Parts: sequence; C-alpha cells; structure tokens
Amino acid sequence: MTQPNILKLAKQGNVEAIASLMNRHLHPKGINANVAFQDACLEVILESAQVPNQQILVAFIRKGLTALGAASVERVKVYGQQTGKEFPAWSKEFDLGMIEADLEPVDNEHSSNNPQILTICINLSGDTAQGLTNQDFEFIANQISTDILSSCTDVFIQKVSISNGSSVITKER
Repeated sequence: MTQPNILKLAKQGNVEAIASLMNRHLHPKGINANVAFQDACLEVILESAQVPNQQILVAFIRKGLTALGAASVERVKVYGQQTGKEFPAWSKEFDLGMIEADLEPVDNEHSSNNPQILTICINLSGDTAQGLTNQDFEFIANQISTDILSSCTDVFIQKVSISNGSSVITKER
C-alpha cells in the first residue's frame, strides 16, 4: 500500500492501516502496536521488551488519532505490555470526542504576538552493565530531540538538551 492509500484507509477506520501508521513510528523504538476495533472503540496494545512508557505513548496515540480524524473512533483503550507477559502492565482509556473540552482555550491574539519560548532538558540514566554506550546515548538523544522538535508545531522550542551524566546533546533552532 502506498502512503496516500494507507492514510485514506486509516481515516476510514481501517485497523490494519491505523496499525501500519503507528508501527511506522513505533517499530524503530522497539515497540509493536496491535490494533482492534469494536463498538466505536479502538483498542491498541503496545508491546515491547520493556514495559512501554504510558505517559509518552498515550499522548502519542491520542495526538495521532486526533490528527487522523477517523469519524468511526469515539473511544480508545491503550494497553502497555511487556513482550511475553500474559497481561498488560498498564491501561488507559480516553474519549476522542472530549479532547477539545480537556484543553484550555488559548487567546490566539495574545499567543501570536508573544510566542512562548521553551527549553527542554532531559536527563537519561542508563546502566552501563546493560551495554549502553556513548554511541547508543547519542542515537537515543538525537531521536528524542528530533521527535520533540518535529512534533511541536504550536509551540516554539528554542533548545533541547539531553544528558546522561557524562555527555550532553543539545539542539537549537
């Protein structure tokens, strides 16, 4: 399937297309998404070697599905599960229709005249016994920086700085 076809099918609520779009971003991070749909509820099971990060991945799923705008999806259940385990480590359910109500209104006139500038600092801690090298850290830091900078369209992020105790990766724009 080509990109436009996958996107068109995903907007129509096709679970295979939705899973394909999710996995395109998640597979490089070692996470697999299995998607099912029943009674206007999309179920997403996220599975990886380590328990997937609930806060980051629920936000990723919510943002992606909101942007997708699949009219048939009203509710979403997200599960995080370690590979080989029988039961999920966590679950989160949210209503796509309530996302707008959850957000506080923004004064567009004020925000466009005075943009908010953010600096994001992330401190990674890893066990060198697990084989995390400086090259691994640099790869992870670059991925995080790229993800943060590319996903923020309404906020101007001036600088992203990621450190692991001995090395610091900084990206500015």
